[in-house]
Amino acid sequence: MQNNAPLLTLDRISKAFDGIPALRQVSLTLARGEIHGLIGHNGAGKSTLIKILGGLQQADGGQILLDGQPTPIDSPARAQALGIEIVHQERLLAPSLTVAETLLLGEEPVYSGLRLLNRRRLRRIAQQAIYDHFGLQINPDSLIADLSVAEQQVVQITRALRHAPRILVFDEPTAALARHEVASLFRAIRALRQRGLAILYVSHYLDEITDLCQQVSVLRDGEDVARHQTGNVSSQQLIADMLGAAGKSLVQRQSYRREEVVLRVENLSAPGRFAEVNFNAHRGEILGVTGLLGSGGKALVRALFGLESDIAGGITLDNSVFLPRSPYDAVRHGLAFVPEDRRANGIAPALSVRENIALTSLPALVKRLFIDRRREHQLVAGNLHQLGIRAPGVDAPLRALSGGNQQKVVLAKWLNTAAKVYLLDEPTVGVDIGAKAEIYQALQRLVADGALVIIFSTDLPELQSLSDRILVMARGRVVKTLQGAETDHHEILAWAAGAAAGGSAI
Repeated sequence: MQNNAPLLTLDRISKAFDGIPALRQVSLTLARGEIHGLIGHNGAGKSTLIKILGGLQQADGGQILLDGQPTPIDSPARAQALGIEIVHQERLLAPSLTVAETLLLGEEPVYSGLRLLNRRRLRRIAQQAIYDHFGLQINPDSLIADLSVAEQQVVQITRALRHAPRILVFDEPTAALARHEVASLFRAIRALRQRGLAILYVSHYLDEITDLCQQVSVLRDGEDVARHQTGNVSSQQLIADMLGAAGKSLVQRQSYRREEVVLRVENLSAPGRFAEVNFNAHRGEILGVTGLLGSGGKALVRALFGLESDIAGGITLDNSVFLPRSPYDAVRHGLAFVPEDRRANGIAPALSVRENIALTSLPALVKRLFIDRRREHQLVAGNLHQLGIRAPGVDAPLRALSGGNQQKVVLAKWLNTAAKVYLLDEPTVGVDIGAKAEIYQALQRLVADGALVIIFSTDLPELQSLSDRILVMARGRVVKTLQGAETDHHEILAWAAGAAAGGSAI
């Protein structure tokens, strides 16, 4: 079904944000009747490229050609008018609408000569559209909120197909799907290819790429570094292309792990996020957790701090059984949490450096109903020195600090709680190399003093160089436990992407 003449050409596309390049002269071609894979590790530029193709962002340089003609795409409406549809990884569906209302939103049929909605026709068109494309019967009156994840995905794809696209982009479509649902989706995508659609398929799962796609392009650090026929390339080669030459470690590996088990997790589950997770963690240990989008790793770390709902299973901390239902509950039991999105969840940017750091220590600083300013100053000054926090002064607003120094302030406020367990979610994302080194040193001081540190990170060289052990997750389950000193980032990614023996992701 493939016509060799490219329908779509992305020619030397470049894009920068605040002077930092996200894409550097990326080129890609897509033919009719072709499924073309696009892969790259986190931050490689995949999402930016998709947004440019969908009209959500404009490129700084390069051009887009359709049928060989330069074609500016300056809005999502323009992209849709040109026959380009994006099926985003986030299901952009209103939970309170019905299936029929969602599929025909903005195109609702009305009675002839009247402005009254023809609900019978609305339901009939929606039901027929889903059956035509997927051979499925989904009740058109069902609320989106009541559908399974797979059914929601079917609705989203059907809505895109109703506009008769020529180019269809799937952005991580299987991240939240079960294995049997992935197989059904693949059958539908192959059928679309047979109808002559040009399909760009973005996924972290390498077995999906090699099973479904005819070609694959690899992005790394905003550049297209490789292009392969999928029948002629191994998963290990794709992993090497994605990672390139890893940067040197910023931390000298040291292990302070002791025999004493401080945290025991048994059959911990959260519906739709992770299931039957079991592990023991030791005093003085840095335990890494990693996985690709939809793996459940991030949700697991959040669950330990009471940030996820509907948690079942058992957690034992220092021989005390508990299941945190809220962050307050987790803090009472001796846990601390450093979130990935520090601006939204970790700091109060309008408050001063001093106020942010002292926030978790207020009970200890209060003396006769007033804060003991002398003790507060000593506490904050010690944190600034220990972590190398650079600020105009302790009373400067936190928003005046660099990203790396803001992240160190988030860590500092939790250091003062003398927690038993420190949970960190992507602790060095968006910080410079100097701040990274200082954060690593602070974590090693914590474990040297006997704390347990659990890190979720997709920075694989970072995780491998820091961790005593690494739990690798895929589709909500721990698929492999690796020893940090005996593995490397290639092996970690192989297990996470389903490319290692026994690590199939679908």
